[in-house]
This record gives sequence, C-alpha cells and structure tokens, in this order.
Amino acid sequence: MSAPFKQQASLDAWMRRQYALSAAKMMSAISRVDLVKERRGFGRQVRPVKGSILASPVIAAYDPDPDYFFHWLRDSAVIIDALRLLIESGEIARSDGLAHFSDFLGFSLTLCGLDGRSFLAGAGDYRGKVEPHFAQFLRPETELLAISGDDILGEPRFDPDGSIDILKWSRPQHDGPALRVLAVARFCRSVGPGPDILKQAEQLILRDLGFTFARWRAPSFDIWEEELGRHYYTQLIQCEALREGGLWLLSRGAIESASAYLDAAQEIATGLDDFWSAPHGFLRSRIAAPDSGPQKELDIATVLAVIHAGRNAGPHSICDSRLIATLGRLEALFAKAYAINAARPGADAPAMGRYDGDRYYSGGAYFFSTLGAAEFYFKAAQAVAKGLLDDASQWARLGLETEHDNNHLFDALMRRGDQFMATVAAYTPESGDLSEQFDQTDGAQTSAKNLAWSHAAFISAYASRTKAIRAAKGGSP
Repeated sequence: MSAPFKQQASLDAWMRRQYALSAAKMMSAISRVDLVKERRGFGRQVRPVKGSILASPVIAAYDPDPDYFFHWLRDSAVIIDALRLLIESGEIARSDGLAHFSDFLGFSLTLCGLDGRSFLAGAGDYRGKVEPHFAQFLRPETELLAISGDDILGEPRFDPDGSIDILKWSRPQHDGPALRVLAVARFCRSVGPGPDILKQAEQLILRDLGFTFARWRAPSFDIWEEELGRHYYTQLIQCEALREGGLWLLSRGAIESASAYLDAAQEIATGLDDFWSAPHGFLRSRIAAPDSGPQKELDIATVLAVIHAGRNAGPHSICDSRLIATLGRLEALFAKAYAINAARPGADAPAMGRYDGDRYYSGGAYFFSTLGAAEFYFKAAQAVAKGLLDDASQWARLGLETEHDNNHLFDALMRRGDQFMATVAAYTPESGDLSEQFDQTDGAQTSAKNLAWSHAAFISAYASRTKAIRAAKGGSP
C-alpha cells in the first residue's frame, strides 16, 4: 500500500495525473507488435498483430502472475470504449484513435472468419511440440473441429496473432460480441469515422448482432468465466445490444430484422426481472447455474452490467432502486469481509471485490470493481443533474445525506464517488500501475500486472465524474 492518501496531493490533482498515466498504460496493450510471448511448454511463439488488444502487456506464465497474453472479446470491447473517452477528452489525438479503431475492426473481422477445421489443417503437428506435462491443458481436437460459422464468436479469447486459442478454457461465452456492438456503436456516434472505417464497423456490428440474436436464450459462462448458466451481466448486455441494433436497423429500413431484434430485447428485458430476489433485497447475478453456490448471487457483476450497458435511466439502470439496493449490499459485504476495509480511514469507501468467498489469487479487491462503484455514483449524480433521478429516499438508506433538494443529492453522490476514487488512490503506487487485484489483507497488488481493464475502468470512472460536473453546470454532458 502506498502512503495514506491524506499525505498525497489533492484528490483532484491525483485523478488528473492518474488519468494520463492510465491512458498511456492502457494504450500500451493495443497493437503490441513489438512483443513476443514464448509458451515454451506448448511449443508456441506468439507475436501480436495490429488491432489485437492484450488483456495485460506484462508477460507472465503463472509464475506467479497469470498468463493474460490473449485478446479477450470482452476486455477488448471495454478498452475500445475507453479509447473513445480518451479521444473525447483530447488525451488521444483523433487521428491516432481512429487508426487504432480501424486496426481493431480489421483484426476483429479476421477473427470472425476463423474456422476450427481450417485452423487444424494449417497447424501441422502442433501437439507434437507440446511437452508431456502441458498436454493436459490442450483442447480436444474434436472441440476445435466443431468450430464453424458464427460458433467462433462464442470463443472468449484468441491468441493476439489472430489464431484460435488451443488451451482449455470456459466456453462458450456470449457477452463479448454484444458488448462489442455497444462499444463500436458508441465510438462511431461519438468520433464520426470516415466511410471506410464506418463500413468496417457496420460489418462487425452485423456479425455480432446476428450471433447475439441467435444465442441469447442459450446458457453460457459468466463474466468471471466460472459457471455455465443464465447470467445478469450477459443478459443485460445482450438486451441493450439488440435494442440499439434494432433501432439502428430500423433507421436503415431493415424492418424485418429490426423488429426481430427489438422483440428479443423486450423479451430479455422482461426476463431480467427474474433476477430480483425480494427476500434477499438484491439482484442476483445468476440463475439456472447448477454448480453455483448462494454466495455468488451477490456479485459486483450486476453493477458492472449497468455501467457497461450504458443504462442511465429506467428499469435496470443506475436509477433503478433494485440496483441501488444491490450496490448497498455489496458495499456492506466487502466492508466487513476485507481486513483493509476495517483499517481504512472513516471517510473512505470500501475496496470492492467480486463476490463473497472469492478464491481467485488473493480473493481480494479488484480495481475495476472499486472503480465501477465510483462510476455508478458519478453516473447517478449526472442523472440527478439532468433531472432523471429525483427520489432521494433510496439513497438515504445507504447513509448518504440527501435532504433538502437535488443539489444536496448531487453533492452526496459525487462525494461518495470521490470516496471510492480515494480508496483506489490509497492502493495505487506513484507509477500509476493498476493490477487486476489488490490484496484484501495488506493491499499489495496481485494477479495480472497493469491490467488493461483496470486502466480502462479508471478512465471511464473519471470521464463519468467530469460529465457529471459539466451537467451540473448546465453544459453538455
């Protein structure tokens, strides 16, 4: 843990500095054609190509840090969404951002065309290069042969050289293509790419929408890649992607496809209410997951779902009392569960993890979880400034001072978001490095180093804070 935050510069100054650091560190995960990953036990040498996005550019091999030298569909969509924010703020030049976006689209479209049978035909005797101990981690060839058509979009990750991942993993995962629809659509609306890039974007969106529409009823593995079932995060992201995609196709005159997508979005939206547990007072993260224990039902994934879906009003949004109650339950859970929270200064918000009893690495706090809580409060403050949220009572139950009027509610929400940012500051070194986790006992950074998602989460939270302040001043959010 770094020196106590009260000994550092002001929170505002720290956030401005960290924004620049996180921008640079996140960008270092994009198109790292200069890196080479040796997976010696598998007889593989991996060289990233342009457009690929590494989950972490820090090379590791479970020694002890995990091997995150992969292009995850989910993570890459989160990073592209943050790239948009960096362009909006002027941190990244528009021309540079568009070049990265075009490379990402090209790489993603190449992945869409992969096929298991073709991959095996060109892979030669790759199994003969694998050391005996590592053979147990290889996917069965029958599984690879079965990948055809849009099955490839159920793959959660790929080697960044553009090839199919040959290692056993949790498959299928159905959130990545839907999340990519939202990220690419937002980028196009905000940045306004030229016709060539826009054509690439539309091709990718259509592929991802088709996959999402065909698969939304099918069970898949969750955001944490642990359990097969029906998951709130996946379903909400699918709902929003199909809704946005349907409206987009409607504007283009594709009435039949638009109607099918909008009908599916409405059906998913109705089903999302199934996740609410009135006896427990929170939205469950999963149902119909046979191997799941009850401790996993209360999960930060529900909060991240609302943020990633961009739901800022209406049911299953940051204005929904059920989400607010769920966030309150999560704060109480981690405040009690983690030793670092017991020792935190009274004004700080708790470091947030994933769910009760997490055993992955330190099983501790995650930077993107804690930053997700901050962003939730900042987005709620922006909703207040825009007149979308005016019921202070649901927030008062969380201990926020919300009396008198919306100005007080806005201030209380911003203050709470800043408290979460201060907690992140307390566990961030001078270098600005953000790993995946920080230990629940001593706050030491653990798991993957400089996780691109952690930096993207900071960028997104800080951007939401800036937009909330701007909205309160009467400017464009």
